[in-house]
Amino acid sequence: MPHPGTMPPLPRSIAHLDMDAFFASVELLRYPHLRGQPVVVGGRRALATTAGQEFPCLRDYVGRGVITTATYEARALGVHSGMGLMKAGQLAPDALLLPADFEAYRHYSRLFKATVREIAPHMEDRGIDEIYLDLTALNPDGTPDGARRIAQQLQHAVLEATGLSCSVGVAPNKLLAKLCSDLDKPAGITIVTAADLPARIWPLPARRINGIGPKAAARLETLGITRIGELAAADPAWLQEHFGERYGIWLHRAAHGDDERPVVTESEPKSVSRETTFERDLHPRTDKADLSLHFTRLCEQLAADLARKGYLGKTIGLKLRFDNFHTVTRDQTLAMPTGDAATIRRAAGECARRVPLDRRIRLLGVRVSGLVRPGDIPPHATHTPTQAELFA
Repeated sequence: MPHPGTMPPLPRSIAHLDMDAFFASVELLRYPHLRGQPVVVGGRRALATTAGQEFPCLRDYVGRGVITTATYEARALGVHSGMGLMKAGQLAPDALLLPADFEAYRHYSRLFKATVREIAPHMEDRGIDEIYLDLTALNPDGTPDGARRIAQQLQHAVLEATGLSCSVGVAPNKLLAKLCSDLDKPAGITIVTAADLPARIWPLPARRINGIGPKAAARLETLGITRIGELAAADPAWLQEHFGERYGIWLHRAAHGDDERPVVTESEPKSVSRETTFERDLHPRTDKADLSLHFTRLCEQLAADLARKGYLGKTIGLKLRFDNFHTVTRDQTLAMPTGDAATIRRAAGECARRVPLDRRIRLLGVRVSGLVRPGDIPPHATHTPTQAELFA
């Protein structure tokens, strides 16, 4: 019971806004004549086309790249994000293949989030193409009609600002909102209340709950549980016996739509990183020039990310994955925080010298941690560090 003289809390109204086939949709802004066709985005390089072709077909791809995203027409053929491009080529050989352009995707990500924030400022950034919104203050009565009106306003504003569509799920909490945003794609709006749980949520596959991964879903299936309703009906003690106390309790709560997590509007990142997987493994000696170009480019991109986010970092990290999938990391802490690409490159290079480079390299990554805001650095510490200080 609320304390006498205080107002009871408003019913929570939480939204999950998810851009529809985001990367592919950005590409279709550039190539509108491809709308309605199966299009796959993946890889980092453009493929050569045969005579008479404007874009390469998926059947022509050779390499180990994976699908970043695909249009809904391509998904209907059985391909999906994370699938290897060569495997996808067997399922959808005539699908068109476009290289990923992450600079463009980041631009449209910033644009749609800025647009949404003007309407619903209580926003939690969850990735390049999805956000949570606390709409409680905008929908104080917590009514489905009020939630739908706000969702329509958000969709219209995003479409006007970017030319892209999004799907919105609104529910009493984040867990249900995320689940709902995927139910009526593309350009869908799904509103769910606690009373709708048995009819709308419980018939869905248990794996649809965010937090039930492939291994847990497979384990549940071996135990005879495939639907969320079956999970909700399971004895909590039995779930704890099979999945451990903490995860078993969470499974029971999640199946009943129980989630008290707040929408977190401010979250300071612990690090900023960039990495790339090469189309072919590169050898540190025979492919030194190519590796150096990739290395420098990653550091430049990382410096640009730091500048855009308003951070400097003091610890520079290097990540290498070799052709045998062995992964090593090294880091170097500088005397002064930096956001300079050349300084990051030199420090990451020092890290590389501490790794035996006798195998081909599959993946290269650079990370900056120990982040600070430039204004938080004491005035006496803002001088340019010397070469000796950089590697103190």
